[in-house]
Amino acid sequence: MLTFRALGPFQACHGGDPVDLGGQRQMAVLARLLVAGGRAVPVSMLIDELWPGEPPAQALSTVQGYVSRLRRALEPGRAPREEAEVLVSAPPGYALRAAPDQVDTWTFERAVKATGEPAEVWERLGRALALWRGPALAEFSDLQWAATEAGRLEELRLVAVERRADAGLRLGHSGALVADLEAHASAHPLREEAWRLLALALYRSGRQGDALGALRRARALLREELGLDLGPTLQRLESDMLVQAAHLNLPSAPPAAEKAREVRDATDAATSTASGASASSAETSGPRTLRVVVADDQALVRTGLRVVLDSEPGFQLVAEAEDGERAIAAVRETSPDVVLMDIQMPRLDGLTAARRILADDAPPKVIMMTTFGTDDNLYAALRAGVSGFVLKTSAPEQLISAMRAAQAGDALIDPAVTTRLIAAFAGRADPSVPPALAGLGDTDLDLMKLVARGLTNRQIAATLSVPEHSVAQSVTRLLDHLGLHDRAQLVVAAYESGLVNPGGPGR
Repeated sequence: MLTFRALGPFQACHGGDPVDLGGQRQMAVLARLLVAGGRAVPVSMLIDELWPGEPPAQALSTVQGYVSRLRRALEPGRAPREEAEVLVSAPPGYALRAAPDQVDTWTFERAVKATGEPAEVWERLGRALALWRGPALAEFSDLQWAATEAGRLEELRLVAVERRADAGLRLGHSGALVADLEAHASAHPLREEAWRLLALALYRSGRQGDALGALRRARALLREELGLDLGPTLQRLESDMLVQAAHLNLPSAPPAAEKAREVRDATDAATSTASGASASSAETSGPRTLRVVVADDQALVRTGLRVVLDSEPGFQLVAEAEDGERAIAAVRETSPDVVLMDIQMPRLDGLTAARRILADDAPPKVIMMTTFGTDDNLYAALRAGVSGFVLKTSAPEQLISAMRAAQAGDALIDPAVTTRLIAAFAGRADPSVPPALAGLGDTDLDLMKLVARGLTNRQIAATLSVPEHSVAQSVTRLLDHLGLHDRAQLVVAAYESGLVNPGGPGR
């Protein structure tokens, strides 16, 4: 069977034997298609991402040559005129067709997101973590898309380590886990979940003093690095340990089957809501289709977005527009859920069109598509209440995530764009800025800093080791307190108030 391995040195194997994938850039084509998760990647995007900045004059024919050679290597028995089945043409680009169990990253991600009883989670995540043979996609670390995906996979790996340890604690493996959790917390000292698991493992191993010492170390590190105290979860754990609360001891029996089902149902629901994915239960109809209008003056961009939307379940392209005036008309005619709007267009620019669309009753979410060099317009768009930004060079999966996040009210702002904005506009005064932030507590200010970095609710929840629904509630309360229309405007308030500054910890 043909398999692909990206959790370590990048490889494709036939029955365990490595396939010759050619040179670095040729391998990068295959790796980029693997990262897309089976979705089509336009050739123009491949060219831009293989040669950031200045593609060679013969870039198109070079990519076509790479694809041809990769096809021969991956399907050596295919007849010359026979259609490829693995690396397939998907106009205006290419896609990788493989089953989930053929790609180690897909197998790993599916294992991390699945739920089950502690014994099942322990075994499944043990097998999943064994797939890692080194840093993911390290060969392509100089390419932005690979660095982004490597970071995402590393975060999933840390989550897997912690979820497996949690299952192990429930199964009574406390003593055996202490050494691994000590190393994990030391390597990732800002992850409060790592400290919680370590402290609990020590406590259940009869080392109550060491458990409290671990929490003191966590407090000292958080104060030194972030100026923060322990989060609510660790504070409660510390208090419970001081009074030797009975619930900290290992339960004498596993939870009842009914309770386990309730936990799984709640976890599945939260995961489905956060990711925008279709509901897994056959009895439910799943989330409604998101209706999208695309506005861009470049026909090639519109074609690429059409391909992305057509290949993604749960999305429907209801109209296209090539300038701001036609975008407004299309929105009023079709009443879409989301508008993907180019910020620079002829006749009527995207910023002006976005303002008019957002001024209507019950407007759709508007996501601006941009490139660097338009910071003034980005700043103005933030103040107008757009739901986020994506770079035109974003991978298809990032565009899909942005639309899902915007529709869910969890605006997605590309961190690279956010950093650029903060650097350009930190300290800019404006009489219409919301009231000073003096009335906000440290917890709210920390949350605001994370929002200003462009993190989604899910990423903030992972960073702070708190439930995602708590983050959503806190963001809503923060918006109400400041009188802001949209989450994205928190970014403006954050750097206009001086809460975040270029080079500071809020970046």
